[in-house]
Amino acid sequence: MKPVGIAVIGFGWMGQAHARSARRLPTHFPDRAYHPELVVVADVDPGRREQGCRDWGFQRATADWRQAIEAPDVDAVWVTAPNMMHVELVEAAAAAGKAVFCEKPVGGRPEDVARARAATDASRVLTGVGYNYRWAPLVRHAQAMIAEGLLGEITHYRGRFFSMYGSDPMGLLSWRFQLEEGGYGTSSDLLSHSVDLAHFLLGGTVRRLVGSRATTITRRPLPSGAASHYGRGRPEDPTGDVTNEDSVSMLAEFDSGVSAVFESSRSIVGPESQNAFEVYGTKGALAWNLEKLNELQVYSVAGAAGGTGTGLAGLNSGWTTVYGGDRFPYHGAFVPGSANAIGFEDLVAIEDHEFLQALTTGSGFAPGLAEAADFAAVQAALIRSWDSGGWTDVVPLALAVESEQIR
Repeated sequence: MKPVGIAVIGFGWMGQAHARSARRLPTHFPDRAYHPELVVVADVDPGRREQGCRDWGFQRATADWRQAIEAPDVDAVWVTAPNMMHVELVEAAAAAGKAVFCEKPVGGRPEDVARARAATDASRVLTGVGYNYRWAPLVRHAQAMIAEGLLGEITHYRGRFFSMYGSDPMGLLSWRFQLEEGGYGTSSDLLSHSVDLAHFLLGGTVRRLVGSRATTITRRPLPSGAASHYGRGRPEDPTGDVTNEDSVSMLAEFDSGVSAVFESSRSIVGPESQNAFEVYGTKGALAWNLEKLNELQVYSVAGAAGGTGTGLAGLNSGWTTVYGGDRFPYHGAFVPGSANAIGFEDLVAIEDHEFLQALTTGSGFAPGLAEAADFAAVQAALIRSWDSGGWTDVVPLALAVESEQIR
């Protein structure tokens, strides 16, 4: 079992989630090829640095992320700092020859992803990106059903990510609501997950699209210091402009011919964390929603073939709920049996396990910077569509940069 020294850069919510994951992995995956060691945490907040060593078990902490990345006892770097720091951190890790796992969206703008990918391609280091919903056991099962042809020919796809974290007008103007500090808004933060899930499930990419955006809360209270997007101000507080988008809608066509609809919003009221997809084929359909992480809805034409009348045969028609359980990938590493639920941070543990396993064994890992670039190409086309108001072709990210189709 090979020791792997880990550095975590940025010790907010996701940095802490990955640190917890590293501590848990030996208990969930005893047959692993690696042994995770929390070597160093880097953060500008001294309280977070102290907590990282005291409560998470890091060997040391530093305010200088360069010291963490360049440390000789660090093998892999987790980049969990604010979006606009991602590229510099990824480039530094690549230059140091370290494997790098970066939380999405890798910078917040398509050109950032292009820079990060160029750096990691040049150094040939292993990369991972935090599209963790791919690892939900029932999402893996859905992908297998599609790949096996159980839904027949796929004809339609619907993806959405609706979250309420930005629905309160008193929510603080954190970096996440500002283009210069966080990059684009819901298209980077939420739509990226929806499109990545579609790429994973359908095994193809978006060919062309048309989209629109809106910012529904245009000003927010200014924070007095470092602020989370969950923080709340007061009506009397001074305010500042929101400079990126709250919501996005997009019609799309895949290279396979599948037609798709995508929506994302951080300011909608009602859905609290509705990262959901629906896949429709000629023989059946699937639906999944993060709010019900451990449930998959399945519709089978074969099940409905008994008829639609009032007799018993008609009862075969309709959607069936499949509950998560240890018969699906990874679920049994956390709880045995069926309908015993797993949660969000279990998905983080799964992706971290797979990343460290790939690093140790020399196997490939996805999603990495290549998959992040696939979404960034879609985002770049979406931004062009905002300006033109018309259908726009998606071109590979490197080509978009070379032809100056990214602004």
